[in-house]
Amino acid sequence: MAAEKYIIALDQGTTSTRAIAFAATGLAPAHVSRRALEQHYPQEGWVEHDPEDIWRDAEAVLKETAAWCAAQGGEVAAVGITNQRETVLLWDRQTGKPLHRAIVWQDRRTAARCEQLARDGAAEMVRRTSGLVLDPYFSATKIAWLLEQTGAAEKAAAGEVLAGTIDSFLIWRLTKGEVFATDVTNASRTQLCGLAAMDWDEELLRLHGVPRACLPEIRDNAADYGSVELEGRKVPLGGVAGDQQAAAIGQACLAPGEAKATYGTGCFVIVQGGAEPLLPGSGLLGTVGYRVGDRRAYAAEGSIFIAGAAVQWLRDRLGVVDDAAATAALAAEAPEDSPVFLVPAFTGLGAPHWNPAVRGTIVGLGLDSGRAALAHATLSSVACQSHDLLRAFGAEGLEPKLVRIDGGMAANDWFAQHLADMLALEVSRPSHIETTAAGAAFLAGLQAGVYAALDDARGLRVEDRGFAPALAAERRAARLQQWERAVQTAIAHAARG
Repeated sequence: MAAEKYIIALDQGTTSTRAIAFAATGLAPAHVSRRALEQHYPQEGWVEHDPEDIWRDAEAVLKETAAWCAAQGGEVAAVGITNQRETVLLWDRQTGKPLHRAIVWQDRRTAARCEQLARDGAAEMVRRTSGLVLDPYFSATKIAWLLEQTGAAEKAAAGEVLAGTIDSFLIWRLTKGEVFATDVTNASRTQLCGLAAMDWDEELLRLHGVPRACLPEIRDNAADYGSVELEGRKVPLGGVAGDQQAAAIGQACLAPGEAKATYGTGCFVIVQGGAEPLLPGSGLLGTVGYRVGDRRAYAAEGSIFIAGAAVQWLRDRLGVVDDAAATAALAAEAPEDSPVFLVPAFTGLGAPHWNPAVRGTIVGLGLDSGRAALAHATLSSVACQSHDLLRAFGAEGLEPKLVRIDGGMAANDWFAQHLADMLALEVSRPSHIETTAAGAAFLAGLQAGVYAALDDARGLRVEDRGFAPALAAERRAARLQQWERAVQTAIAHAARG
């Protein structure tokens, strides 16, 4: 009898690093090894990760998961990587030592630089070339800041100091420095990559002062990224995608109009387009959906900075719940039309507003407001932000008929139903919510020959449950109107300084 084949996905996220073993047949998660990742907040609006923490945890979870596969009598056929996008670091090519902590995608330290570039008239060129808006969220101004602060610009220009997103750092370490590469989806989020060419763009590099010599080679999502040594044998590293694009593939969103929404630390909605770049307005972003061989797809994306992080704040900072899952029952205790609204702009507002100055705001508190009202407001805020994104997609003629959801919050039935009510769309939840890791595993399996074609992903997705909108139209409209007033209150407060 042939040994069971497994594919391991290394999922390096904002708050944890995990390795998930998937049974190749059916792409079902079989084992998870996890390490929590410490967050560092040097000052207001700054968020950092220690790259050595990330590496130590990645190495540990990979070894543990490979050992589990071996203990089952199985064989690891391939390894894939998916990662928090936009987070960047510098490291020395010779020693491999990071020059500074990694600057996380949530970090806002380069807001003034982005504002200056906009005043200088660069915004339209940046949007036209990269598909992105001038915002600290993206990697380019973070890399420029790191080069300046570490004094490494000269060495970077000589290729002696390397700059990259987390995937490229992990690939470099896992292959012992043999491969310095990234994939098209991660590259497309740096604001240094031309959307049409899917390659580093000289005009963007000059604008941000980032030398090409310090950047990785851009490869397909399913490609040869070298090999990883596990259990005494070399295993091909063959699939890499940024977390949101990996989730879209794991959700089998491959054709124009197909949409997924991932609810992790933030919320990210991707609607697939076709083979031509999308340059949407309405606060949405144009990005690369995937590139596999001669097949390429572009996508439109809406990014919300705070989703699951608001639940984490409710639990860890306020002590409203001991466990994130408890928010479902607690939110259900509040009236459906609760007047309490949270605008969770802890690190600014993302799409469609793109306002880094706004901060978290609660409106509608009364003496009778308690834990239930706060839980309701927190979960509802994510659904309402999602509505704002879908409205923006609709303005671009991209509104989907169905939204496939994943991420930690997708397991919350109360939230999933409330989301369907606020979107007035059917919401589909898969049989397992590890779709980000599943996407990376699928790409690795595709490169290794376990799967024959990209469209095989469709047969591997199984729905767990669908949620149909059940709230009356007038009640939905009233709630969204109250939400919009809360958002405008938060924006007005920020404008007053």
